[in-house]
Amino acid sequence: METPDNATPADGTDADTSPTGIAAEDWATASAEPQYRAAVIDLLGALAYGELAAFERLAEDAKLAPSLEDKAELAKMASAEFHHFERLRDRLAAVDAEPTAAMEPFAKALDDFHRQTAPSDWLEGLVKAYVGDSIASDFYREVAARLDLDTRALVLAVLDDTGHGNFAVEKVRAAIDADPRVGGRLALWARRLMGEALSQAQRVVAERDALSTMLVGGVADGFDLAEVGRMFSRITEAHTKRMAALGLAA
Repeated sequence: METPDNATPADGTDADTSPTGIAAEDWATASAEPQYRAAVIDLLGALAYGELAAFERLAEDAKLAPSLEDKAELAKMASAEFHHFERLRDRLAAVDAEPTAAMEPFAKALDDFHRQTAPSDWLEGLVKAYVGDSIASDFYREVAARLDLDTRALVLAVLDDTGHGNFAVEKVRAAIDADPRVGGRLALWARRLMGEALSQAQRVVAERDALSTMLVGGVADGFDLAEVGRMFSRITEAHTKRMAALGLAA
């Protein structure tokens, strides 16, 4: 998944505060709370399947690439996504969670999202990878600030940029410069992606009790319903900035 160039690291610290509660504990301590352990396994399962799906999608999108150079670039990014998946799979196994079982609850929602937002051409594929993956990364980075130290480090590591962000911006802006009419079509496409991605994220959380409890403060430090609203506002603001980077109107 992509880490947006303008993202603020959600590492649980800022200039004035230090982590407290679960965010200041290691996994061995935090996982003694059964509901927190279940929430983390859900989170890692969702993220792992997301990385696996991203690998499959990038490999498929490479078929739409207009040049051999572009095809190779996407193949490199797909490889990076698969390595992220492997790290998450191995972590799930290390904490005695069966990786396939952890991913299974999220497969249908993510598969539905990708089926409903299948790109029709190369440029739509680039925008989807940049916008869609970045929205997911924003969400996971927000949640990461409330995780235990060990889990947070892993989540942030697998959100490292695979290089797709700068690549997509360069290619999309060049296409708009060559034909300004492309911008309108891609702006509509990006807005659709934003709506579908947020709906899918909310649906996944609502269907998983441990995850939803984490987000509203049952097991995570500092989260409440008002903060969830602010979180989605921050995600929307970051999306607007990414649209500007692409040269598209939000």
